[in-house]
Amino acid sequence: MTAQAGIEARSAGEGRGDMLDLSALWAAIKRRKLWIIGPTLAALGLSFLTVNMVTPRYTGEARLLLESRGTFYALPGQSLSDSSGQFDSEAVQSQVQVIMSRDLAREAIKRIGLVGNPEFDSGVGALSGVRKLAVMIGLGAHPADRSPEDRVLDQYFGRLLVFPVGRSRIVAIEFTSVDPALAAKAANTIAETYLEFQEAAKQENARSASNWLSTTIEPLRKRVAEAEAKVEDFRSKNGLLVGSNNTTITSQQLTDLSSQLSAARSQQTEAQAKAGLIRDAIKQGRTFEIPDVANNDLVRRLIEQRVNLRTQIAAESRSLLPEHPRIKELNAQLLDLEGQLRAAAERTVRTLENEAKIAGQRVESFQAALDGQKKNVSSANDSEVQLRALEREARTLRDQLEQYMQRYREAVARDTLNATPADARIISRAVQPTEPSFPKKVPVMLVATLATFLVALATIVTRELLDGQGRPLPEAPRRPRWVAAGSNKDETEQAGPAPQEPRHERVAGLLTHAGRLGQLRLDLDRPERTLAEIAERTQEPQRGMAPMMLVLDGGGEGAANARDLAKLLAQRCRCILVDLTVDDEHGEPGFSELLAGEALFSDIIMRAPGSRLHSIGPGRAGRAAVLAAPDLVDVALDALCETYDWVLVAAASSDDGAMLSPVARRAQGGLVMSGQFGNGHALEAAYRLSELTEAPVTLILDAEGGVPTASSPRTEVPAGA
Repeated sequence: MTAQAGIEARSAGEGRGDMLDLSALWAAIKRRKLWIIGPTLAALGLSFLTVNMVTPRYTGEARLLLESRGTFYALPGQSLSDSSGQFDSEAVQSQVQVIMSRDLAREAIKRIGLVGNPEFDSGVGALSGVRKLAVMIGLGAHPADRSPEDRVLDQYFGRLLVFPVGRSRIVAIEFTSVDPALAAKAANTIAETYLEFQEAAKQENARSASNWLSTTIEPLRKRVAEAEAKVEDFRSKNGLLVGSNNTTITSQQLTDLSSQLSAARSQQTEAQAKAGLIRDAIKQGRTFEIPDVANNDLVRRLIEQRVNLRTQIAAESRSLLPEHPRIKELNAQLLDLEGQLRAAAERTVRTLENEAKIAGQRVESFQAALDGQKKNVSSANDSEVQLRALEREARTLRDQLEQYMQRYREAVARDTLNATPADARIISRAVQPTEPSFPKKVPVMLVATLATFLVALATIVTRELLDGQGRPLPEAPRRPRWVAAGSNKDETEQAGPAPQEPRHERVAGLLTHAGRLGQLRLDLDRPERTLAEIAERTQEPQRGMAPMMLVLDGGGEGAANARDLAKLLAQRCRCILVDLTVDDEHGEPGFSELLAGEALFSDIIMRAPGSRLHSIGPGRAGRAAVLAAPDLVDVALDALCETYDWVLVAAASSDDGAMLSPVARRAQGGLVMSGQFGNGHALEAAYRLSELTEAPVTLILDAEGGVPTASSPRTEVPAGA
């Protein structure tokens, strides 16, 4: 960008120097200064008189904040969070248009009292002659043909300005008038009228809603009663009466039968199990271990008698033999008791079996009843479906009625006085202005004076250019378009004959005057200055490409060379040096290996220790092999120009033109390291280089005080190391 800016500035300056002579234009402006000062002072005076003669106008400003102001008392069915709406940008613009509506304007005109005010009402007073003539020829209408409000409307809208303030919900209302009190009153009245219009609109909406709801609620109440009556009638006709737990009678009966059937089955199973256990115990002789047998009163008495008999038998057996009649009698009684006990156990078994049979019969009866009830329930399902449909319809109508009742109460609440405030409030009332809003005296005077001054100046300059006075005379001496960096302005503008110069200096002067050859001196303390001066002597490269410079090393022993110049430039930009001055003695890979495809850029780009400079050597094949392949060299140099800010290609000043011509033709500039002033060899090399390229050629002189850097042996490392 620095090179391009310098080249553009340089080319623009040279073009202007060929076309215009600024000193001649300045002399013409000074000769005709009265033609500039006179109109400027006249414009200043006229603007001063105008701003003091014009009737001042004052602007009153009131501000509104748009916000939802619905309260809980106005909306009983809603919370504050539900009623606090926000105004977006479209809503704010809509409210601006409401404030500027004609209906609101008519009401505001009546309240402000603009009808009959000469400032706004064109029908007040007699018509002027021009106005009468316009009415007579049909170019205008007579004020009496329009109503007073219509006559004021045009002026009213011309003085009213309504706009939102920034990206906010604040609306400013400005009204302009020659009377400051009227301006403030009008702004406040318009704001108050807008708020009243909003309140009236809300009340009208609430009143319309309440009227519509009042005519809708009564028929809806009748429909609700009819729907509920249908539900009850259908339920009674189809036996779908509801019992406890909100279930029908048939469902409850089905549940009861299921419970009784389960109980009967349990009793049957229990009786059968007990009877089987008792019968097994009788067979095993363990009758008295069964609780149902042992707890029987008859069995208990028989057991007591058996115990007594056994006691008697035991007592008698001590004195009587087994065949004794008494012993036989007691044994017979004991056998009889045993038989009675077995009979009692058998009766218990039969009793349990009878209970099991009875329970089985109950199970059968309950099962039959349950099956019948299931049939009844299944047949009642269709009726229940219809009943549920009727109940849903009745419930829907009931909910709708309740919503309408709630909205009716809300609408009645809004219809009351001051129950629906406007969705806006005045946050800044207009006060009587003390400073006029028109005209702004100082800005008007400054603008008029400055505009007149610029018009007068442009007129004189244009006239001079059209008359040819601004072009340089043929005999006028012309300064060279390039001034050496080492010279100053005083030395350049010295008058008098120039001293006799050597031949090579005269040649350098002629070349410099022709614009093809220049010279500059290295500045060690300010590398950016050296970079800027080189940029001024560089053609503009292609877009996105860095400038490529061909550097000839012609300074001789001890003078600055191309590497020293590249190190100096590398302090302020990304610079790379392609050194083709001499063959590489170290045998390191370089440009020739890149062209042969044996190495990559990362292999041949070296970085000098302690410097930001990147460099590429000629390679093992030598610089002759590189310069012999111009097409491949162009491709490689394009890649370097896309990567770096500056690309320097160094060659020997003794190389012939055939070797340097391919590189010189694509270079944006040529640099010749001259060392000290008066180096004839460097001058001849520069002259030869100027014949090979159309780009500017520059002689680079050493810095004052010596060589910029001492050339050190080549101990470089790869740039990626």
